[in-house]
Amino acid sequence: MSQTAEPGRLVDRFGRPFRDLRISVTDRCNFRCTYCMPREAFGPGFQFLPRSEILSYEEITRLVRLFGAEGLAKIRLTGGDPTLRHDLPTLVEMLRAAAPEADIALTTNGSRLLELAQPLADAGLDRITVSLDAVDDAIFRAMNDVEFPVARVLDGIEAAAAAGLGPVKINAVVQKGVNDHTVVETARYFQGSGHIVRFIEFMDVGTTNGWRLDEVISGDAIVERVGEALPLEAMAPLYEGEVAKRWRYADGSGELGVITSVTQPFCGECTRARLSADGKLYTCLFAASGRDLREPLRSGVSDAELSDLIREVWSAREDRYSELRSSATEGLPKVEMSYIGG
Repeated sequence: MSQTAEPGRLVDRFGRPFRDLRISVTDRCNFRCTYCMPREAFGPGFQFLPRSEILSYEEITRLVRLFGAEGLAKIRLTGGDPTLRHDLPTLVEMLRAAAPEADIALTTNGSRLLELAQPLADAGLDRITVSLDAVDDAIFRAMNDVEFPVARVLDGIEAAAAAGLGPVKINAVVQKGVNDHTVVETARYFQGSGHIVRFIEFMDVGTTNGWRLDEVISGDAIVERVGEALPLEAMAPLYEGEVAKRWRYADGSGELGVITSVTQPFCGECTRARLSADGKLYTCLFAASGRDLREPLRSGVSDAELSDLIREVWSAREDRYSELRSSATEGLPKVEMSYIGG
Protein backbone atom coordinates (compact mmCIF):
# COMPACT_ATOMS: atom_id res chain seq x y z
CA MET A 1 0.00 0.00 0.00
CA SER A 2 2.71 2.47 0.92
CA GLN A 3 4.96 4.46 -1.38
CA THR A 4 8.58 5.38 -0.91
CA ALA A 5 8.71 8.95 0.33
CA GLU A 6 11.66 11.30 0.46
CA PRO A 7 13.06 12.02 3.94
CA GLY A 8 11.23 14.92 5.53
CA ARG A 9 8.26 14.72 3.15
CA LEU A 10 4.75 14.90 4.54
CA VAL A 11 3.22 11.41 4.40
CA ASP A 12 -0.05 9.84 5.53
CA ARG A 13 -0.57 6.70 7.59
CA PHE A 14 0.10 4.49 4.56
CA GLY A 15 3.28 6.33 3.65
CA ARG A 16 1.68 8.18 0.73
CA PRO A 17 3.36 11.56 0.23
CA PHE A 18 1.47 14.78 -0.40
CA ARG A 19 2.15 16.12 -3.91
CA ASP A 20 -1.06 17.35 -5.52
CA LEU A 21 -3.67 19.94 -4.53
CA ARG A 22 -7.00 20.22 -6.31
CA ILE A 23 -8.66 23.55 -5.63
CA SER A 24 -12.36 24.07 -6.25
CA VAL A 25 -12.87 27.77 -6.87
CA THR A 26 -16.67 27.59 -7.21
CA ASP A 27 -19.47 25.10 -6.62
CA ARG A 28 -21.39 26.43 -9.63
CA CYS A 29 -21.50 25.01 -13.16
CA ASN A 30 -23.40 25.85 -16.34
CA PHE A 31 -23.75 22.13 -17.21
CA ARG A 32 -26.14 19.71 -15.50
CA CYS A 33 -24.36 16.44 -16.24
CA THR A 34 -26.51 13.50 -15.21
CA TYR A 35 -23.62 11.80 -13.38
CA CYS A 36 -22.50 14.90 -11.47
CA MET A 37 -25.09 17.69 -11.10
CA PRO A 38 -28.41 16.21 -12.28
CA ARG A 39 -31.00 18.93 -12.79
CA GLU A 40 -33.52 17.26 -10.49
CA ALA A 41 -31.09 17.77 -7.59
CA PHE A 42 -29.40 21.00 -8.75
CA GLY A 43 -32.41 22.85 -10.15
CA PRO A 44 -33.51 26.50 -9.85
CA GLY A 45 -34.16 26.18 -6.10
CA PHE A 46 -30.77 24.73 -5.19
CA GLN A 47 -28.83 26.88 -2.73
CA PHE A 48 -25.26 27.35 -3.89
CA LEU A 49 -22.60 28.82 -1.62
CA PRO A 50 -22.99 32.55 -1.01
CA ARG A 51 -20.05 34.63 -2.12
CA SER A 52 -19.09 35.49 1.46
CA GLU A 53 -18.42 31.81 2.21
CA ILE A 54 -16.13 31.22 -0.78
CA LEU A 55 -12.39 31.63 -0.32
CA SER A 56 -10.95 34.80 -1.82
CA TYR A 57 -8.05 34.61 -4.24
CA GLU A 58 -5.80 35.97 -1.51
CA GLU A 59 -6.89 33.21 0.90
CA ILE A 60 -6.34 30.51 -1.72
CA THR A 61 -2.91 31.90 -2.53
CA ARG A 62 -1.90 31.97 1.12
CA LEU A 63 -2.83 28.31 1.51
CA VAL A 64 -0.99 27.35 -1.68
CA ARG A 65 2.14 29.03 -0.35
CA LEU A 66 1.88 26.94 2.82
CA PHE A 67 1.18 23.73 0.91
CA GLY A 68 4.26 24.51 -1.15
CA ALA A 69 6.43 23.95 1.91
CA GLU A 70 4.92 20.47 2.31
CA GLY A 71 5.96 19.14 -1.11
CA LEU A 72 3.33 20.59 -3.43
CA ALA A 73 4.21 19.78 -7.04
CA LYS A 74 0.89 20.07 -8.89
CA ILE A 75 -2.08 22.40 -8.60
CA ARG A 76 -5.34 21.76 -10.41
CA LEU A 77 -8.16 24.32 -10.46
CA THR A 78 -11.60 22.74 -10.53
CA GLY A 79 -15.21 23.46 -9.61
CA GLY A 80 -18.09 23.19 -10.40
CA ASP A 81 -16.61 24.81 -13.44
CA PRO A 82 -13.74 27.13 -12.54
CA THR A 83 -14.19 29.34 -15.60
CA LEU A 84 -17.39 30.69 -14.03
CA ARG A 85 -15.31 32.35 -11.28
CA HIS A 86 -14.80 36.03 -12.06
CA ASP A 87 -11.37 37.03 -13.32
CA LEU A 88 -9.87 33.55 -13.06
CA PRO A 89 -6.62 34.53 -14.84
CA THR A 90 -5.84 36.79 -11.88
CA LEU A 91 -5.88 33.78 -9.56
CA VAL A 92 -3.61 31.85 -11.92
CA GLU A 93 -1.17 34.75 -11.94
CA MET A 94 -1.19 34.87 -8.13
CA LEU A 95 -0.64 31.13 -7.85
CA ARG A 96 2.19 31.21 -10.36
CA ALA A 97 3.95 33.80 -8.21
CA ALA A 98 3.30 31.83 -5.01
CA ALA A 99 4.36 28.45 -6.43
CA PRO A 100 6.71 29.19 -9.34
CA GLU A 101 7.90 25.59 -9.71
CA ALA A 102 4.49 23.93 -9.50
CA ASP A 103 2.59 22.58 -12.49
CA ILE A 104 -0.70 24.50 -12.68
CA ALA A 105 -3.57 22.88 -14.56
CA LEU A 106 -7.28 23.50 -15.02
CA THR A 107 -10.23 21.16 -15.50
CA THR A 108 -13.24 22.68 -17.28
CA ASN A 109 -16.22 21.76 -19.40
CA GLY A 110 -14.69 23.92 -22.12
CA SER A 111 -17.68 26.15 -22.71
CA ARG A 112 -15.76 29.39 -22.03
CA LEU A 113 -12.34 28.51 -23.42
CA LEU A 114 -12.74 30.49 -26.61
CA GLU A 115 -12.53 33.69 -24.57
CA LEU A 116 -10.40 32.51 -21.65
CA ALA A 117 -7.74 30.16 -23.05
CA GLN A 118 -5.27 32.85 -24.07
CA PRO A 119 -5.66 35.00 -20.92
CA LEU A 120 -5.17 31.89 -18.77
CA ALA A 121 -2.05 30.92 -20.70
CA ASP A 122 -0.70 34.46 -20.42
CA ALA A 123 -1.28 34.33 -16.64
CA GLY A 124 0.89 31.23 -16.28
CA LEU A 125 -1.43 28.24 -16.65
CA ASP A 126 0.44 25.15 -17.90
CA ARG A 127 -2.23 22.70 -19.03
CA ILE A 128 -5.96 22.21 -19.55
CA THR A 129 -8.20 19.18 -19.21
CA VAL A 130 -11.65 19.34 -20.82
CA SER A 131 -14.53 17.15 -19.70
CA LEU A 132 -16.29 15.92 -22.84
CA ASP A 133 -18.30 12.70 -22.78
CA ALA A 134 -19.21 12.46 -26.47
CA VAL A 135 -18.47 14.21 -29.74
CA ASP A 136 -21.91 13.22 -31.00
CA ASP A 137 -24.02 16.37 -30.54
CA ALA A 138 -27.26 14.67 -29.45
CA ILE A 139 -25.53 12.49 -26.85
CA PHE A 140 -23.46 15.43 -25.63
CA ARG A 141 -26.58 17.53 -25.08
CA ALA A 142 -28.46 14.70 -23.38
CA MET A 143 -25.63 13.58 -21.10
CA ASN A 144 -24.46 17.07 -20.14
CA ASP A 145 -27.95 18.62 -20.22
CA VAL A 146 -27.03 21.80 -22.07
CA GLU A 147 -28.70 23.91 -24.76
CA PHE A 148 -25.66 24.68 -26.92
CA PRO A 149 -23.91 22.38 -29.41
CA VAL A 150 -20.82 20.26 -28.80
CA ALA A 151 -19.02 22.42 -31.37
CA ARG A 152 -18.66 25.12 -28.71
CA VAL A 153 -16.56 22.76 -26.57
CA LEU A 154 -14.60 21.43 -29.55
CA ASP A 155 -13.74 24.98 -30.59
CA GLY A 156 -12.66 25.68 -26.99
CA ILE A 157 -10.28 22.70 -27.10
CA GLU A 158 -8.64 24.08 -30.22
CA ALA A 159 -8.41 27.53 -28.65
CA ALA A 160 -6.60 26.00 -25.66
CA ALA A 161 -4.15 24.22 -27.96
CA ALA A 162 -3.55 27.42 -29.95
CA ALA A 163 -2.81 29.25 -26.69
CA GLY A 164 -0.07 26.73 -25.88
CA LEU A 165 -2.04 24.80 -23.26
CA GLY A 166 -1.71 21.44 -24.99
CA PRO A 167 -1.63 18.65 -25.37
CA VAL A 168 -5.21 19.02 -24.15
CA LYS A 169 -6.55 16.06 -22.21
CA ILE A 170 -10.18 15.16 -22.84
CA ASN A 171 -11.92 13.31 -20.00
CA ALA A 172 -14.93 11.20 -21.05
CA VAL A 173 -17.05 9.46 -18.43
CA VAL A 174 -18.37 6.20 -19.91
CA GLN A 175 -21.78 4.95 -18.80
CA LYS A 176 -23.37 1.75 -20.04
CA GLY A 177 -26.39 2.33 -22.23
CA VAL A 178 -25.72 6.07 -22.40
CA ASN A 179 -22.51 6.72 -24.34
CA ASP A 180 -20.51 3.48 -24.27
CA HIS A 181 -21.35 2.86 -27.93
CA THR A 182 -19.56 6.12 -28.87
CA VAL A 183 -16.09 5.44 -27.40
CA VAL A 184 -14.62 4.45 -30.77
CA GLU A 185 -16.12 7.55 -32.40
CA THR A 186 -14.63 9.77 -29.69
CA ALA A 187 -11.23 8.10 -29.90
CA ARG A 188 -11.19 8.35 -33.69
CA TYR A 189 -12.18 12.03 -33.62
CA PHE A 190 -9.13 12.99 -31.56
CA GLN A 191 -6.71 10.43 -33.02
CA GLY A 192 -3.79 12.27 -34.63
CA SER A 193 -4.86 15.63 -33.18
CA GLY A 194 -2.21 15.76 -30.49
CA HIS A 195 -4.93 15.74 -27.81
CA ILE A 196 -5.29 12.80 -25.40
CA VAL A 197 -8.65 11.20 -24.66
CA ARG A 198 -8.99 9.56 -21.25
CA PHE A 199 -12.02 7.34 -20.72
CA ILE A 200 -13.23 7.25 -17.10
CA GLU A 201 -15.25 4.51 -15.47
CA PHE A 202 -18.60 5.77 -14.14
CA MET A 203 -17.93 6.39 -10.42
CA ASP A 204 -20.11 6.51 -7.32
CA VAL A 205 -19.15 10.07 -6.43
CA GLY A 206 -21.62 11.93 -4.24
CA THR A 207 -25.17 10.79 -3.57
CA THR A 208 -27.27 12.35 -6.35
CA ASN A 209 -26.11 10.63 -9.55
CA GLY A 210 -27.99 7.34 -9.12
CA TRP A 211 -24.80 5.28 -9.51
CA ARG A 212 -25.15 1.54 -10.06
CA LEU A 213 -22.37 -0.97 -10.57
CA ASP A 214 -24.15 -2.52 -13.55
CA GLU A 215 -23.82 0.82 -15.40
CA VAL A 216 -20.01 0.69 -15.19
CA ILE A 217 -18.05 -0.22 -18.33
CA SER A 218 -14.63 -1.43 -17.22
CA GLY A 219 -11.46 0.16 -18.48
CA ASP A 220 -10.42 -3.21 -19.91
CA ALA A 221 -13.66 -3.41 -21.90
CA ILE A 222 -13.17 0.13 -23.20
CA VAL A 223 -9.62 -0.64 -24.35
CA GLU A 224 -10.81 -3.84 -26.00
CA ARG A 225 -13.61 -2.03 -27.82
CA VAL A 226 -11.40 0.79 -29.06
CA GLY A 227 -8.55 -1.59 -29.87
CA GLU A 228 -10.70 -3.68 -32.16
CA ALA A 229 -11.19 -0.66 -34.39
CA LEU A 230 -7.97 1.24 -33.69
CA PRO A 231 -5.15 -1.15 -32.66
CA LEU A 232 -3.47 -0.15 -29.39
CA GLU A 233 -0.20 -0.86 -27.59
CA ALA A 234 0.34 -0.49 -23.83
CA MET A 235 2.59 2.33 -22.57
CA ALA A 236 4.47 2.79 -19.31
CA PRO A 237 3.24 5.43 -16.84
CA LEU A 238 4.94 8.81 -17.01
CA TYR A 239 5.38 9.04 -13.22
CA GLU A 240 4.62 7.22 -9.98
CA GLY A 241 0.97 7.65 -9.05
CA GLU A 242 -0.31 8.44 -12.55
CA VAL A 243 -3.99 7.52 -12.45
CA ALA A 244 -4.53 6.87 -16.16
CA LYS A 245 -3.33 3.68 -17.80
CA ARG A 246 -1.76 4.75 -21.08
CA TRP A 247 -2.13 3.23 -24.54
CA ARG A 248 -0.68 4.35 -27.89
CA TYR A 249 -2.16 3.83 -31.32
CA ALA A 250 -0.17 1.17 -33.12
CA ASP A 251 0.22 3.43 -36.14
CA GLY A 252 1.91 6.12 -34.03
CA SER A 253 -0.94 8.62 -34.29
CA GLY A 254 -1.21 9.45 -30.61
CA GLU A 255 -2.35 7.97 -27.32
CA LEU A 256 -5.35 7.53 -25.06
CA GLY A 257 -5.87 6.60 -21.42
CA VAL A 258 -8.34 4.84 -19.16
CA ILE A 259 -9.03 5.71 -15.51
CA THR A 260 -10.23 2.66 -13.59
CA SER A 261 -11.21 3.88 -10.13
CA VAL A 262 -13.94 1.24 -9.85
CA THR A 263 -12.46 -1.95 -11.30
CA GLN A 264 -8.73 -1.36 -10.64
CA PRO A 265 -8.41 1.16 -7.78
CA PHE A 266 -5.24 3.19 -7.37
CA CYS A 267 -5.68 4.35 -3.77
CA GLY A 268 -2.22 3.08 -2.86
CA GLU A 269 -0.61 5.71 -5.09
CA CYS A 270 -2.96 8.63 -4.39
CA THR A 271 -1.09 11.81 -3.45
CA ARG A 272 -4.01 14.26 -3.74
CA ALA A 273 -5.63 16.64 -1.31
CA ARG A 274 -8.71 18.63 -2.24
CA LEU A 275 -9.71 22.12 -1.15
CA SER A 276 -13.38 23.02 -1.49
CA ALA A 277 -14.54 26.46 -2.58
CA ASP A 278 -15.51 27.29 1.00
CA GLY A 279 -12.16 26.22 2.41
CA LYS A 280 -12.58 22.65 3.60
CA LEU A 281 -9.66 20.27 3.15
CA TYR A 282 -10.59 16.79 1.92
CA THR A 283 -8.22 13.85 1.67
CA CYS A 284 -10.36 11.69 -0.66
CA LEU A 285 -12.78 12.23 -3.53
CA PHE A 286 -15.24 9.96 -1.71
CA ALA A 287 -14.91 11.58 1.73
CA ALA A 288 -17.96 12.45 3.81
CA SER A 289 -16.45 15.56 5.39
CA GLY A 290 -13.45 17.86 5.30
CA ARG A 291 -11.43 19.92 7.76
CA ASP A 292 -12.36 23.60 7.83
CA LEU A 293 -9.45 25.90 6.97
CA ARG A 294 -11.55 29.00 6.29
CA GLU A 295 -12.36 29.70 9.92
CA PRO A 296 -8.73 29.71 11.07
CA LEU A 297 -7.76 31.67 7.94
CA ARG A 298 -10.24 34.38 8.83
CA SER A 299 -9.66 34.35 12.59
CA GLY A 300 -6.08 35.56 12.29
CA VAL A 301 -4.04 32.43 12.98
CA SER A 302 -0.40 32.44 11.95
CA ASP A 303 1.11 30.66 8.97
CA ALA A 304 2.82 28.28 11.39
CA GLU A 305 -0.50 27.34 12.96
CA LEU A 306 -2.11 26.79 9.56
CA SER A 307 0.83 24.64 8.47
CA ASP A 308 0.48 22.55 11.62
CA LEU A 309 -3.19 22.01 10.79
CA ILE A 310 -2.40 20.96 7.22
CA ARG A 311 0.22 18.49 8.47
CA GLU A 312 -2.18 17.14 11.07
CA VAL A 313 -4.85 16.42 8.46
CA TRP A 314 -2.54 14.71 5.97
CA SER A 315 -0.56 12.71 8.51
CA ALA A 316 -3.83 11.24 9.86
CA ARG A 317 -5.07 10.31 6.38
CA GLU A 318 -6.01 6.69 5.81
CA ASP A 319 -8.58 6.95 3.00
CA ARG A 320 -8.81 4.11 0.50
CA TYR A 321 -12.48 4.09 -0.45
CA SER A 322 -12.08 2.59 -3.91
CA GLU A 323 -10.15 -0.36 -2.54
CA LEU A 324 -12.89 -0.98 0.02
CA ARG A 325 -15.84 -0.37 -2.34
CA SER A 326 -18.45 -3.08 -1.68
CA SER A 327 -21.97 -3.55 -0.41
CA ALA A 328 -20.63 -2.20 2.90
CA THR A 329 -19.92 1.20 1.33
CA GLU A 330 -23.32 1.56 -0.36
CA GLY A 331 -25.32 4.39 1.11
CA LEU A 332 -22.39 5.98 2.92
CA PRO A 333 -22.52 9.79 2.85
CA LYS A 334 -20.11 11.29 0.31
CA VAL A 335 -19.41 14.86 -0.72
CA GLU A 336 -20.71 15.82 -4.17
CA MET A 337 -18.12 15.99 -6.97
CA SER A 338 -19.35 19.45 -7.96
CA TYR A 339 -18.36 20.67 -4.48
CA ILE A 340 -14.72 19.50 -4.46
CA GLY A 341 -13.97 18.81 -8.12
CA GLY A 342 -13.28 15.50 -9.84
